[in-house]
Amino acid sequence: MTIAIVTDSTSDLDPGLREQHGIRSVPLYVLFDGKMHKDGIDITPADLFKGLREGKKTPSTSQPSPAEFAAVYREALEGADQVLSVHISGQLSGTVGSARLAAQEFGDRVTVVDSRSVSMGLGMQVLRAAQRAREGRTVAEIVAELERVAAQADIRFTVDTLDFLRINGRIGGAQALLGSLLNIKPILTVKNGRVESGGRVRGHKKAIADIVDHVRRYVEGRGGARVAFLCTVGGEDYLREVRAGLSGVTFEDLGDHPIGAVVATHAGPGTVGATLEPLTA
Repeated sequence: MTIAIVTDSTSDLDPGLREQHGIRSVPLYVLFDGKMHKDGIDITPADLFKGLREGKKTPSTSQPSPAEFAAVYREALEGADQVLSVHISGQLSGTVGSARLAAQEFGDRVTVVDSRSVSMGLGMQVLRAAQRAREGRTVAEIVAELERVAAQADIRFTVDTLDFLRINGRIGGAQALLGSLLNIKPILTVKNGRVESGGRVRGHKKAIADIVDHVRRYVEGRGGARVAFLCTVGGEDYLREVRAGLSGVTFEDLGDHPIGAVVATHAGPGTVGATLEPLTA
């Protein structure tokens, strides 16, 4: 039995990596400068932030339609017996709902999973699913493992500016202004499919130290882990600082992954963080 793996663009897996593992991806959309852009195809975070600096209106995002998912499922099933479709948390986007509507056309040949995560928290689950499919696991076995992984996985990140959290309704304008004046850096995490506060620190150095300490504790507490690093445009130097702080810590390194335009719309430039999974679940 062959299983095709499908995800969406918020997994932040680059095209080469998806091709290597035979993963199909359905893009979300960014509405910006009066046009709908396909995430990772028609627009990049650099395009987005450049436009905002030039005074263009704040972008918004939207999910793919059920018809777009159905087209991808139809194509995938030409060469596979089943499809396993793993997507951004339903608490953060309607994407998984569109996927489930599309799956109804195919009966039990398409299974849709809510990752309860985003960015490389989703991407790492997708990579694991592709690996297990190659090993000959059944859809039910893979889904059960992904559920165990989701319960133990973690994302820890910080943003360079509070403006995008304010724009997207995460914090109020007065709170954003005060935080900026005091150089407050929020520490954010993803729990139960939602972005939640993990605390706040004063200054960039303490924010980086928080992420480093969190990764170290996670890895040491589990005797190892899979770790993927993420950042938006402007966060590359911060990411190097995180990696330098983890010198001597042993883990399965899944590399650096730039955050795509949809997630970057909400996170803003200069975001940096790490996603963590147990080695086994």
